[in-house]
Amino acid sequence: MWSQTSSLRITSFLLLLLGSITAQRHLGVTPTSSGGPLLPEQGAYDVKFYDLSLRIDTLKESIAGELKVYARIIESLTWFVLDLDTLLQVEEVVGLDQEGGTIQLSVERHGGRIWIRLSAAAQAGDDVMIRVVYGGNPKVAPRPPWVGGFTWATTESGDPWIGVSCQSDGADIWWPCKDHPSDEPDSMALHITVPQPLICAANGRLRGVDEHDDGNRTFHWFVSNPINNYNISLNIAPYRTIEDAYTSVTGEIIPITYWVLPENYEKGLELFPQFAEHLRFYETYLGPYPFRADKYGVAETPYLGMEHQTIIAYGNNYQNNDYGFDVLHFHELAHEWYGNLVTCADWKDMWLHEGFAVYLEVLYAEYLHGDSALHSSMADVRPKVRNVKPVAPRESQTSLQIYFAPPDYIMSDGDIYTKGACILHTLRYLIGDENFFKALRLMAFPDPKLETITNGGQCRLADTDDFRGIVEEVAGEDLDWFFDLYLHQEKLPVLQSRISRNKLRLRWKTPRRLPFQMPVPVQVGGEVHRVEMPRGRGVMGIPKGFIPIVDPLNQILKDEGE
Repeated sequence: MWSQTSSLRITSFLLLLLGSITAQRHLGVTPTSSGGPLLPEQGAYDVKFYDLSLRIDTLKESIAGELKVYARIIESLTWFVLDLDTLLQVEEVVGLDQEGGTIQLSVERHGGRIWIRLSAAAQAGDDVMIRVVYGGNPKVAPRPPWVGGFTWATTESGDPWIGVSCQSDGADIWWPCKDHPSDEPDSMALHITVPQPLICAANGRLRGVDEHDDGNRTFHWFVSNPINNYNISLNIAPYRTIEDAYTSVTGEIIPITYWVLPENYEKGLELFPQFAEHLRFYETYLGPYPFRADKYGVAETPYLGMEHQTIIAYGNNYQNNDYGFDVLHFHELAHEWYGNLVTCADWKDMWLHEGFAVYLEVLYAEYLHGDSALHSSMADVRPKVRNVKPVAPRESQTSLQIYFAPPDYIMSDGDIYTKGACILHTLRYLIGDENFFKALRLMAFPDPKLETITNGGQCRLADTDDFRGIVEEVAGEDLDWFFDLYLHQEKLPVLQSRISRNKLRLRWKTPRRLPFQMPVPVQVGGEVHRVEMPRGRGVMGIPKGFIPIVDPLNQILKDEGE
């Protein structure tokens, strides 16, 4: 008779993450979305630089902003289109010429988009510069960071504590931008004005602080590398700082700063050494920290966390997991490589961010505690695999489509996290540790020369096919059958087994009879054998008196339910 096998738990971080999103069903909260098929008028230009000035009114919970966008035209266009949430009002839009003069432009607002008619059609190769003055009361995050916006909180002493999160919603909920992951500015300037004595921690390097007679101060931050819109963030509070200098594997000195609430300063001192420990692990396995030209920063936030480039949001309440490390910090730091250095060009490939980050948590548990932690961590992850939809659909997706499950897109689809991690674990078994870890590093830095660059040239957009190509080159074999089954459709293969005449006979049963030749580990006595499965079938002789154990460590992601 054919038979199958099973598994058990999930990490505390993923329980919190997926449970929090699932709770939106009961709150009646539906997230807005970002990305999807690119509007032709937006595909016709490439953003080179954003310059954002923003004044924060903590009493009215409002913002007043000015955004200058500098773009290179790729295809001729007449209408220049930016995204901006309808809660915010546009006060003025002008074109800027090379001498700094202004050109009046006509503007139309259609839903969440600003349609700006250029004074003359722009041609490929032209540079366009536009200034938008805007303001209002931005969206308040109903369930940050998954359903985002501004979080207007207060510290224990009653001081303002403000954070911004917008991964699934898009940065257009608080400033005008081209809200699509396929276009990152080469650099960005942020000029954030807040009431004294508040501190604003943001992306990049701090270039200076201006004190004003009206009781405000302006923080000037500059991001010297490409950055995804949703990674741009503000963290405002009466912060204290904990600082150190970290020596990268390149020999460069990287400033590490933790912006911590005053009441949590002692807890922050206890957590702070983990920042460097986690950096060292990632640099060892994935290559140098990508944003050495800016900094490594962490800010304490009134919500759980987010991978904001060079200023990770941390709100995990200083908790280590069962393996002795703060998994929230570790997870978000993973995204500095898989998410910020390497960014999916479309939300359909978001598993390259989330699945990789979850599996790196597993690898760190293994690094700290060995094989037993590796297998127990994977036993935690597997039960939350849902198989509702493909992990990496072939069609363009919005953030809402990839992060949330049909039919109502309210309950979380955790497969880009958990199933993505399980797929990587299976791939590791298939191609072996040496090839797997080589592929991980090449996915971060395809050319070792990129590991020496800090001017933005190290950053790139990628998709699932890029990862498949790297894996195939490293492994020296065609792996379409692996990626097609695990990533581009939702169902899992079933491993059927039976014993007859002292032979173990194995067969893969796949959805739509997809080809699948995954070799299978079989333990007989104290020895594990690898049974090859050409055309999805394999046979192994079993000595008399022995009972084989199929896939004893549960290394292969498969359907355990039949």
